[in-house]
Amino acid sequence: MAAKSDGAAAAAVCVEDANPPRCLSGPGSPAAGPRRRPGSSPAAAAGEPHSAADCCWLLCALLVFFSDGATDLWLAADYYLRGGYWWFGLTLVFVAVPSAVVQVLSFRWFVYDYSDFSRGDGAVAGWSAGGSRRCCIVCMWVFQTALHVLQLGQVWRYVHALYLGAQSRWGAGGAGRHLHWRLMFECADITMLRLLEAFLKSAPQLVLQLSIIIHQNTVLPLQGLSTSASLVSLAWMVASYQKVLRDSREDKLSMSYKAVVAQMLWHFFTIGARTVAFALFASVFQLYFGIFIVSHWCVMTFWIIQGETDFCMSKWEEIIYNMVVGIIYIFCWFNVKEGPSRFRMTIYYTLTLVENVALTVAWYAYRGPHTSDFYALLVVCMVACSFALGTFFMLLYYCLLHPDGPVLGSHWGGCVDDGEGVGGGVAGVIDACITPSQGSQTPGGSEPAITSPPRTLPRTRETGDPVPGEREKESCLPIFQVRPSPSSSPALLHRTPSSRVQEGPVIRIDLPRKRYPAWDAHFIDRRLRKAILVLETTSPISPRIQYRSSMMGSKEVLEYETTV
Repeated sequence: MAAKSDGAAAAAVCVEDANPPRCLSGPGSPAAGPRRRPGSSPAAAAGEPHSAADCCWLLCALLVFFSDGATDLWLAADYYLRGGYWWFGLTLVFVAVPSAVVQVLSFRWFVYDYSDFSRGDGAVAGWSAGGSRRCCIVCMWVFQTALHVLQLGQVWRYVHALYLGAQSRWGAGGAGRHLHWRLMFECADITMLRLLEAFLKSAPQLVLQLSIIIHQNTVLPLQGLSTSASLVSLAWMVASYQKVLRDSREDKLSMSYKAVVAQMLWHFFTIGARTVAFALFASVFQLYFGIFIVSHWCVMTFWIIQGETDFCMSKWEEIIYNMVVGIIYIFCWFNVKEGPSRFRMTIYYTLTLVENVALTVAWYAYRGPHTSDFYALLVVCMVACSFALGTFFMLLYYCLLHPDGPVLGSHWGGCVDDGEGVGGGVAGVIDACITPSQGSQTPGGSEPAITSPPRTLPRTRETGDPVPGEREKESCLPIFQVRPSPSSSPALLHRTPSSRVQEGPVIRIDLPRKRYPAWDAHFIDRRLRKAILVLETTSPISPRIQYRSSMMGSKEVLEYETTV
């Protein structure tokens, strides 16, 4: 692998196992294995089965997708039949253009992922030469082309994810284990595509339909269905994106479905208040509304760029990504930078509150004569209450349901104890004691760096005996010392076989790991994906991924020990 540059990183990964290390290089050369999800037992490191709740979540996501698109098309047809050709055209444009953009991107990903099948270079096992292979290739390409032309590429991805989830849950033998990576990659693709479509299609559609409702001073049933579906789609995709992103990283704790629901309600009410304020202002000041949106997008994009995000594999892709996130920032908060976000969130929501108040007051002062004072006050109260409810659910999420613990309280350093796979007592406890700030600084993707032991346990000498007077010195500040990896140091607490993950190939990627909330490089760089998927199907034991540490050498992984 090469470091990040203006172009995509060159693909070259090293695979280490019990045999001498070997390298797989080239764009089609693969690597990887099922990852250990946060909080799971060591036995689950080979790939956690897809739960029934995960399947229900995918089914609900598919339902949200269909309801959003179907209600918009139904409403456009209703406008046409009523003679509202101008509204029909705008509604149809906000459905067709974003959908086409997303389908082109989805098909581009498909072409890149399956180009090896067409070349027949032998990189993919399981395909035999001959007419049957060529027939399967032609059928696959025709099928995928037809799906994307019919704007159903995302539907196929959802169905494929459901199939992979069912196979990983009920697959016999090692079949389920080997589907973990495919499922994670498919979920990541769906989430990225749907998030892009939501803010290119659902958000403008929501503002448009609310503006029409305010302009006509009446609400049609189909308008209510369309706006509700668009708002639910926006809130759903922001929360779903955060959940899938956390699930993809083993250095982060997974988000529970209670937390996902809280995030959905948070974004549902804040985006609702924001879009109503937009629609109120746009119904009176169409030109100034366009100027306001463009100005807000430019300011937000500049703010994101100066934060030096690190999401993509090239500079130009990063700029395009920042421009897309600038569109998201028009409607809601979206974390794109590592570290505590309280200060940045406070700035964003303070600015949003000021803008909402200014837009609503401007509409109230210059509204048309057909709008009564009672109706105007009711709308203003609705905007205020919706924003207040969104703020309440945001505080609820961060105070009670955040995966890393209460963020607004004291620094959290609790231990995760699932009661599974913990043998060796102290070693199991230390493995589970990772603070949120430390979790994102693990040097490798295979195991978290071991940090300071719990304060309830006395420090030991290399012989394992307690140090006299240690409890009296626990109030002293710790001093960090560097020592060798556990395999070469007797001072590390011994792990029992039941607490050790089954050894297998280790894929070393010669790149520093991207910091949360960025996706890992093997989710963004599709050449790494190919390497991972090929090794997944050929390795008898689930391989692990390890990135080069940005602070340490790439040949030796060091760990820290707290001493007094």
